[in-house]
Amino acid sequence: MIKLNTSIKLIILITINLCLVNCKNKEKTNDIVQEKTPEKQWTKLFNSKDLNDWVVKIKGYPAGVNHNNTFIAEDGILKVNYEKYQDSFNSTFGHIYYKKSFSNYRFRMDYRFVGEQLSDGASWATRNSGIMIHCEDPNKIGLDQDFPISIEVQLLGGNGSEERTTANLCTPGTNVEINNELITEHCISSNSKTFHGEQWVHAEIEVRNDSIIKHFINGEEVISYSKPQYGGSHIDYNIDYWKSLEGQPLKEGYISLQSESHPIEFKNIEILELE
Repeated sequence: MIKLNTSIKLIILITINLCLVNCKNKEKTNDIVQEKTPEKQWTKLFNSKDLNDWVVKIKGYPAGVNHNNTFIAEDGILKVNYEKYQDSFNSTFGHIYYKKSFSNYRFRMDYRFVGEQLSDGASWATRNSGIMIHCEDPNKIGLDQDFPISIEVQLLGGNGSEERTTANLCTPGTNVEINNELITEHCISSNSKTFHGEQWVHAEIEVRNDSIIKHFINGEEVISYSKPQYGGSHIDYNIDYWKSLEGQPLKEGYISLQSESHPIEFKNIEILELE
């Protein structure tokens, strides 16, 4: 056995203590870096107070005219409100657009259907709304145009008895590919659960330019597709122009929320822009 004198023992103890102190300091430094660099930086698109960052476009009215006060900010919620419609919708389909366009991002919000549909609303529009992505500029939409050229994340509420999926895919003036096959059907159902009543549902969308798009409901992926592009049916304005773009990739656009004759509420509207 090797015997160490007192001086050597003291040097060894000092060295060990210095190593321990350095390790603890590195851990503290790492903790500080992690605190200052959050993993995700989500941005609120709706400030819960007003609609100042949004543009309303309702069929039959110029962009910026919030006909019958359809869209309101109340109690921290963005509401589709029909109190001034006197039970007559008259096909005044509307959308409210965030003020700028996006290309690569994750979008999330909570929604719920409430109350009753207006009496002259279309049967297919009962408990029906949508998040429109890659939308055309709201200031360039035709006065009497029903829907923007876009990709629609269709939101459906259960009717109390039947199965009715939500976060489906609809394609007004667009097409997509699924499993490398061009899909020209207007609406494709997701594999989500059905949500009856007035419960809040969490929806999220991942958009990667003109490559892949995914829909999530309450954290579960319910449908994905790729290569969004101009084309397809359900074009009711400037038809020749949109037909001339058929097949070209759809890489970016505005985000809008629908009013289709059934009251609906939105909250916690946020976006995370991606590289």
